[in-house]
Amino acid sequence: MEAIYILWMRQLKRYFRSKSRIVGALGQPLLFLLALGYGFGSVFRAAGQGNYIQFLVPGVIAMTVLFTSVFNGMEIIWDKQFGFLKETLVAPVPRFVIMIGRTLGGATVAVFQGLVVLGLSFLVGFRTPHLLGIPMAIGFMFLLSLVFAALGTAIASVLEDMQGFQLSMNLIVQPLFFLSGALFPLKGLPTVLHYVTAVNPLSYGVDALRSALIDMSHFGMATDLVVLGAGAVVFTVIGGRLFGKIQA
Repeated sequence: MEAIYILWMRQLKRYFRSKSRIVGALGQPLLFLLALGYGFGSVFRAAGQGNYIQFLVPGVIAMTVLFTSVFNGMEIIWDKQFGFLKETLVAPVPRFVIMIGRTLGGATVAVFQGLVVLGLSFLVGFRTPHLLGIPMAIGFMFLLSLVFAALGTAIASVLEDMQGFQLSMNLIVQPLFFLSGALFPLKGLPTVLHYVTAVNPLSYGVDALRSALIDMSHFGMATDLVVLGAGAVVFTVIGGRLFGKIQA
């Protein structure tokens, strides 16, 4: 437990030392909130779907958590290239424990970013019907971040260069985001898209956040919880095994 805590705190310290990284990570969510939220608001209302800002905010929070957590794996490649990872791997600690510590650190950072976006969303007109939904949303953010922080770790464990990791992750996360229902309702989709969104783990994260924050759900909160919990376990196990194969 002590090793997990140390690695967890190391990830957080590394993140909070980089002020530009914190500010830069907010650019894309704010662009989506302002450009899409106000740009498509009238179209969304005309279609009888209500306030688009209310609908969009949970999706943008999920996007923030997704990108922040999955790109946490980039630090593994950085540490590989500069030899810092060897110092950790030679420690008398099981590699799975090291992976858990790093994953928890990345997940915590992603939740923090998600909370910042949630706070900023109130400035653009978002409102939650009950404050109890915010703690529930934080719990779902943490589960979602565990899923994708572990995925980022798994992929970074088998890649050697930064550029390859960025290209691979963009190839994965962009379809995950755009086919998750973060920007559009899941009801009435064509059959192919219906099945694609149903197997997309991010769809359940977006749905869980909508359920907690605005009482709107497509799959049901219980289903969201089961899928995200199972995804966190599966990807953590896969990430742990792949991380254990890294050559010191």
